[in-house]
Amino acid sequence: MTLHNKETTTIFDTRSFHLLLFFTRGVSLQIWKRLGIFDREVALYRSLQAHGIKVSFITYGNRYEYDLAKNLPGITVLYNRWHLPPAWYARLLPVLHSPWIRRASIIKTNQLNGALIAVRAARLWHKPCVVRCGYLWSDFAMREYGHASLQYRRAQGEEEKAFKGADRIVVTTQTMAADIAMRMPETTSRICIIPNYVDTDIFIPDPSAEKRYDLLFVGRLEPQKNLEALLEAVRYLNIRVAVIGTGSLQENLRARFGDCGGRLHWIGTVPHRDLPRYLHSARVFILPSHYEGHPKSLIEAMACGLPVIGADAPGIRDVVRHGDTGWLCTTDPESMRTAIVHVLGHPDLQKRLGDSARQYAVSLYSLERIAEQEIRVYHEVLHSNSKLTGETQWHLQHP
Repeated sequence: MTLHNKETTTIFDTRSFHLLLFFTRGVSLQIWKRLGIFDREVALYRSLQAHGIKVSFITYGNRYEYDLAKNLPGITVLYNRWHLPPAWYARLLPVLHSPWIRRASIIKTNQLNGALIAVRAARLWHKPCVVRCGYLWSDFAMREYGHASLQYRRAQGEEEKAFKGADRIVVTTQTMAADIAMRMPETTSRICIIPNYVDTDIFIPDPSAEKRYDLLFVGRLEPQKNLEALLEAVRYLNIRVAVIGTGSLQENLRARFGDCGGRLHWIGTVPHRDLPRYLHSARVFILPSHYEGHPKSLIEAMACGLPVIGADAPGIRDVVRHGDTGWLCTTDPESMRTAIVHVLGHPDLQKRLGDSARQYAVSLYSLERIAEQEIRVYHEVLHSNSKLTGETQWHLQHP
């Protein structure tokens, strides 16, 4: 595939391009597999491969990464084969993997936690760097631990250093872009918005599917997701509710709410490839979180044509337009209960919201659309960055 820059006559040939992805600090293919998100997370990079781009991963896993890498033909997976303590591996990573870093055309980060390591590696070996974040690390830390917390100060410090060193900053929403631009005006020209993607060829409506559940939640069982309030909302409603996911609150919530007389189903972790089947089995999807980045489970439900209910909270209100692409409520149980009863009680509203949600997801978040936006950013970085070195140019022609 070739892309033409409208501002120049330069042609970007993806067949001579090598993308090196730095995983989030501490994350590995093994963790992706355990959380059931392996297929979802690698989908973009398989799509980039289909465009002729060579892809490599740097992870924080151990020798078991080698076995999972067999499921990723053509993708080189670099990991902690020296069995170093995690802190030392992270510190030495730019040197330990230097042969592959030097071969890369562009370095990219998956999230902000650990992005500074990637930026330092890029500067050490004179490579352009794209810092990508699906959510603002400092924002999440502030909401969870408070402004005065060490966690917040650390996240804010690391992300600002990463942004300063990035050739491009990729965020998933306009809200995130505005936040960074306000805090660091000098980065404004380097910020671009690329939403999370959904494979709209897999997450598709299935009108013939049997509806076993009235309401479906998918997410981590953590305080951010506000599942306790949701369970309070549905506790005495005569509806069938399914909860997919695990987390630190699982034991407490199951002990407190039980199965609500057989109406509440705790499903646990579901492999991503099986998720469409569960979405098809529900009448309505709900995400009651206090805050989100750009929630993947929400847009996957929308792509399946499900009517969605979302809390009127950061990240969710960027996706759900009340009465159009979904239904908004507040984060308290009473408001949620009212929204649930209303949407479930109006089949015509369900169909209208579901049809609009599917159209919205396909038009903005399809995997192919997002892959093309990613490639366009790589093109802009390589052909507008005056710091592109002779060595990088050589590797563009000799991958």
